[in-house]
Amino acid sequence: MVPQSRWWLLILTSSKRLRSATYSVALNFPNQSRFYDATRRAVRFWGHDSAMEASFFVDADALKRIKPDTPFDEVGLLSAFDANRKLIYATAAKVYERRRKGSYDLIAADF
Repeated sequence: MVPQSRWWLLILTSSKRLRSATYSVALNFPNQSRFYDATRRAVRFWGHDSAMEASFFVDADALKRIKPDTPFDEVGLLSAFDANRKLIYATAAKVYERRRKGSYDLIAADF
């Protein structure tokens, strides 16, 4: 228990910490689901920032840049995604921090 004479110090310290804190919430990827979207020629997956969900699309050209021998079919693109999840998730987090919106397209230039 903090003595009553020290409350003001505790409040002042907490207030300073709140003002100087960065309010960056970590983007995480608890859902390992992904699927191929043929109309966009991209693999779709989801990230979560607290209670908010964001959709990400990695286009075929980006996956081809990550893994050059990737076939441009559903199986090949999903395989390239699965083999490079760490890199894709890290890139998604960077893109998410730059501009917050509902969905994000990860293109070859992002990698």
